Amino acid sequence: MATQPPSKPVLNARSRRITAGDSRAPNRAMLRAVGFSDEDFDKPIIGVASTWSEITPCNSHIDELARRAKQGVETAQGKAQIFGTITVSDGISMGTEGMKYSLVSREVIADSIEVVSNAQAFDGLVAIGGCDKNMPGCMIAIGRLDIPSVFVYGGTILPGTHQGKKLDIVSAFESVGQVCAGTISREVFHAIEAHACPGAGSCGGMYTANTMSTAIEALGMSLPNSASHPAVTAAKAADCEDAGRAVIRLIELGVTPRKIMTPKAFENAITVVMALGGSTNAVLHLIAIAKALEVELSLADFDRLSKRVPHLADLKPSGKFVMADLSELGGTAPVMRMLLDEGLLHGDCLTVTGKTLAENLAEFEPIPRGNAIIRRPADPLRASGPLVILKGNLAPEGAVAKVSGLKQTAITGPARIFDSEEECLEAILGKKINAGDVVVIRYEGPKGGPGMREMLAPTSALVGEGLGESVGLITDGRFSGGTHGLVVGHVCPEAQTGGPMAALREGDVITIDADRQELSVKLTDEEIAQRLAAWTPPPMKYRGVLRKYAREVVSASEGAVTDY
Repeated sequence: MATQPPSKPVLNARSRRITAGDSRAPNRAMLRAVGFSDEDFDKPIIGVASTWSEITPCNSHIDELARRAKQGVETAQGKAQIFGTITVSDGISMGTEGMKYSLVSREVIADSIEVVSNAQAFDGLVAIGGCDKNMPGCMIAIGRLDIPSVFVYGGTILPGTHQGKKLDIVSAFESVGQVCAGTISREVFHAIEAHACPGAGSCGGMYTANTMSTAIEALGMSLPNSASHPAVTAAKAADCEDAGRAVIRLIELGVTPRKIMTPKAFENAITVVMALGGSTNAVLHLIAIAKALEVELSLADFDRLSKRVPHLADLKPSGKFVMADLSELGGTAPVMRMLLDEGLLHGDCLTVTGKTLAENLAEFEPIPRGNAIIRRPADPLRASGPLVILKGNLAPEGAVAKVSGLKQTAITGPARIFDSEEECLEAILGKKINAGDVVVIRYEGPKGGPGMREMLAPTSALVGEGLGESVGLITDGRFSGGTHGLVVGHVCPEAQTGGPMAALREGDVITIDADRQELSVKLTDEEIAQRLAAWTPPPMKYRGVLRKYAREVVSASEGAVTDY
């Protein structure tokens, strides 16, 4: 008896619920008005989630990238529909009340992509993100949806220059402290502002955007080497077209995100973040993405891999180079090839190409030896990862520090207490903070902020004034990927929920010790408990989305998600 040929998969199995049958004539009528023809109703319908916005250079070019992704889908015989979601500019809102909405935007982005993709019954998704929260927002939605999907990073900005020196947005933040300290003139101060951001693309160093783009590539959810292509290049446009074609191939293969983003894939992502010296925000965001997939991931996993993976990259904020420099050297895939060859990555993880990570990386040579940007594991910048998990009586659930580039990784000193970022920045610029102090910024956590603001303004001011390593800083808020110095964030439980930070008083003696992984105050458990017994949480003063967020959000140690 002749063998029956295998039946072809139905590529529009999901979207048929809105396009097939007589009862769906009204649905088709609506779709015809936006460009569908008879032939299109038999094709897979692919949503292209665009985070385009004129608000920020990180996203100002993404409208064109979305059109290139649509072109890729339709050359592969799919039908694409572009739809929009929001973005918040971290760099513009930084240091203001507006920054309270930044982490909130991650949840809004995830919710909005999920809403549109399920309401329209897309068969697949291409999501394109630029600014920091776009990427984890897109990935949380992709995890919830579990339909064939590819993420595309909008790409890094090129560095600005002034008097032969490369600049980026953190140069502008640090210049605030420098001009205050009198170490630069007002003319240089203005020139840095005017030249720091020369065009479209996300912040240039190994800050949060480039950290997350690289992590997502290592997770297997972006095309090989796409994390490092600059924003306004032919390579980035090609990434988008290729992503459009790739998602059709994933539908044909029946490959969904949950088959790609396994526990081992998350280990790959953490490994690459450690090797490249990525942002502390990667801890928060990767845990949040894992929650959307029901994958177990915790601070303990970051702690374990930090001890195993060396820091290899001389990238900003602690180093000299930016992502565009790494791109010129070959990009992220050659770095991952080196890590794979060294036995630090799981090569058998599936990716959005339909191939394994090892199969993808076989097409790339390892990063060349002897370059100035990426060290070999045998000669690291630091033998262990730069993201360090601290615990102690101030952080019983944990806290996160980044120690790359630091000569001093411990401090014991008197607490300087501030109940908001603004209070702290005013004190720093008013020269009220001294070497040896440990600054405490509390009530800035997910619930207390609300929104867990990044503290780039005060940390940059400390660096600009020359106090980057002689002053410690702890907060239940977050840090920008551009932050460096002796700083600890994500202190859990946060002060608003009665965490030990709420019990601190001016002058209490605090110890930060990254080598011993300790964050503690010289108080007994009984003294902390007595103080907290007389404490009451500050009242919520916001309405609308911030109130809703504060009501639903969980601890930073659980990813600060709102649907857990």
